[in-house]
Amino acid sequence: MSDKADQITERLYQALQFTFKLHGRDARKASSVPYMAHLLEVCALAQQDGGDEDEAIAALLHDALEDKPDETSREEIGQLFGEKVLKIVELSTDTPAEYRGGVKPLWRERKENYLAHIRTSKPELLRVTLADKVDNARAIYSDHQRLGEDLWKRFNAGREDQIWYYESAVGAFKTAGVHGPLLEELERLVSQIRVNSNSSS
Repeated sequence: MSDKADQITERLYQALQFTFKLHGRDARKASSVPYMAHLLEVCALAQQDGGDEDEAIAALLHDALEDKPDETSREEIGQLFGEKVLKIVELSTDTPAEYRGGVKPLWRERKENYLAHIRTSKPELLRVTLADKVDNARAIYSDHQRLGEDLWKRFNAGREDQIWYYESAVGAFKTAGVHGPLLEELERLVSQIRVNSNSSS
């Protein structure tokens, strides 16, 4: 029988259940990998970097407003998990506050608005969205090793736009005052993606 000390809290368990209800049937883009794997990895990265329970919960929900606006809302997330969780989820979201589903604004517009928001945010609120970028960059790096330049066909924006975005994200986090192992890993991954892509093009 498990010791209670080895169990997650009831609040985090509730967040896992809520996340599974939203994303449990989803797969990562152009793959059969469960989307939950990404959300759990971002949660783990945030916790391993020193994140608290609010950050762990926000990591699980960081795509909820962007990808499931017809199934949940800012109001519901705030009521269920509190204002800090909601604030972190909002910082991790690149769709406008009024977005409720359907066609999203243009990719470049969304990314530029997101980057501008990151530059002026408190660094202590950015661990989750940084962990998200690290896990996404890991996936891009790994998939590029397997697929080469065909990888970029799965994205709404092409190679140069994607690399621009990740390089700009590194700069935005630095401008906000973020530092530490997660940012160092993101910078290393993005640099390697750039080098590998240039060498195979």
